[in-house]
Amino acid sequence: MIDELQVSNVALIRDAVMEPASGMTVITGETGAGKTALLSALKLLVGERADASMVREGSDALVVEGRIFGSDDPDGHVVRRRVSADGRGRVSLDGHMASVRELAEGPGATVDLCGQHEHQRLLSPAAHTELLDAFCGDDAARALAEYRAALAAARKAASELERVRDMGRAGAERLEEAHFVLARIDEANPRAGELEELEATLPKAEHAEALIMAAEKGREAVCGDGGARDLLGEAVSALRAASAYDPDLAERADALQSALLDVEDVGEGLRDYRDSIDFDPASLDRMQSRMAQLQGLMRTYGPRMADVLDRRDRARELVEAAGDEGERERACSEELERAEAALAAVADRLDRVRMTGATGLAARVTEQMGRLEMGTAEVEVSVERLPREQWTGMGPSHVELLYRPAAGMAARPLRRIASGGETSRVMLACKVVLGEADKVDTLVFDEVDAGVGGATARALAQVLSDLSHTHQVIVVTHLAQVAVMGERHYVVRKTGTDVPETTISEVVGQDRVVEVARLLSGDADEASLEHARALLVEQGR
Repeated sequence: MIDELQVSNVALIRDAVMEPASGMTVITGETGAGKTALLSALKLLVGERADASMVREGSDALVVEGRIFGSDDPDGHVVRRRVSADGRGRVSLDGHMASVRELAEGPGATVDLCGQHEHQRLLSPAAHTELLDAFCGDDAARALAEYRAALAAARKAASELERVRDMGRAGAERLEEAHFVLARIDEANPRAGELEELEATLPKAEHAEALIMAAEKGREAVCGDGGARDLLGEAVSALRAASAYDPDLAERADALQSALLDVEDVGEGLRDYRDSIDFDPASLDRMQSRMAQLQGLMRTYGPRMADVLDRRDRARELVEAAGDEGERERACSEELERAEAALAAVADRLDRVRMTGATGLAARVTEQMGRLEMGTAEVEVSVERLPREQWTGMGPSHVELLYRPAAGMAARPLRRIASGGETSRVMLACKVVLGEADKVDTLVFDEVDAGVGGATARALAQVLSDLSHTHQVIVVTHLAQVAVMGERHYVVRKTGTDVPETTISEVVGQDRVVEVARLLSGDADEASLEHARALLVEQGR
């Protein structure tokens, strides 16, 4: 839910603030007043792309800020978008820098902008699959997840079978090369982790004499005659003797005594380290030879030892496949058959869920279309099984919304025969039916009332009002019947001529009556004012 929206320097808007109601908020204004700029600000708030043309002329940058609360996120998020006149943008979430994608996939995902783009999306069969699955709920989600897992397993099995067949088709030259590679690598017989062990131990073996000398020199400096241990011991003795005259020196003696113990520990540690170094020229020679051997393999089959081991595995696999008389190919073929059988079973289950849901979805959307004064128009949801080679991650069937303009007429794809006004009302009917299942909290409608009037306008207004019981609804409208339904009513106006500016203000009381009257007749004469009062009173506004 959008709790507050602050807009600065977006198109003709210099500064504006809007606090939408939790239910239904309506926005009205004359054509050209700047409602598009307000919608642009809302789009920025939810993570749509921006460009420099949105910045108000003469301004350095636009800024859009807002608070968005989710149904499962009572703390909400503070969003800030800044777009400079040179096109550079910045996103802030709760005071921290973020990306546009993080905004769109986070708080922005709880807001659905149902404008002309959404109407066009409803004409896409891909959206129909999502619509049906949302209606079916958890049953479809589980079935789709099982189907996708089975589809991935079948694709993996098919890929493995093709790989094995490819090895079986290997020519004599390729097989001879595999024998050579396997023999050469097996001769060296590298093992996993061996190179890392050598890299850790070889430098120590190569510099054993230097390490022994350094350890001995350090031990002698610490524990030898006249070394640090002796000097510290003398200092401790002197301080203890003098502490008889000044007790403060006893504390210094204690501190040096502790240091003396540390020094003795270091000396013993250096002696143990020196004794642990084993200078063995024969062992060093073996290690250097082995490192050279492994490095040679990596130069030929690397660059990493993991690549060498992988090359050996592939060569062995090819050699074994050539001699197993097709046994491996038969095993892979059987595995593919099992995977395809499992896929077919879960595909059937997914289709059953969708077909059951399709009947219910069509009936309920058609019911809402009746409320929207669409006469005997109906929708059907077609679920048609595709050939196996056309199955995708969305499912094994083609899902499409079909539209029947009137009883007795054939149902055909919505994208081919529905008008813009019909499409917008079908979309609204779908939104009402999905209710809370669509996983968004706020619905912003633009152009949903295009070409609507009379009884249809009243029906549309009532449906939008019903939708506000499950969602926050923000509607840009030209209809008085819709405007009176809003819990809050904002008016967009353009002022000035030389330097035009768009303002956004909430109207209440008589100001709201006047605005509704303008929507009714284009004028605020007494008859239209009286009609406006009656409509508002009827809705308890």
